[in-house]
Amino acid sequence: MSNTNPLKYVQQYSFAVLEAQLYLDSHPNCADALAYYNKYKKLYEEAKADYEATYGPLTADSSANDECWQWVKAPWPWELSANEEV
Repeated sequence: MSNTNPLKYVQQYSFAVLEAQLYLDSHPNCADALAYYNKYKKLYEEAKADYEATYGPLTADSSANDECWQWVKAPWPWELSANEEV
């Protein structure tokens, strides 16, 4: 994965997962769609983990830990500065 815009990958994979979910709602026995969903779900989870390791939590549910609430400590995910290489 390129480091030029890691949020872009999270967004692309998230879109692919959502579209596959919608398709599977009406085609639950489609093996190809399920394979596609599983592939892009894994890519989404990896891209999200990579993003969060570098920039902090992407969603509020990713921000909780035992020590403090981190959601408001970093730049918001949609702020351009959060996606620039330092």
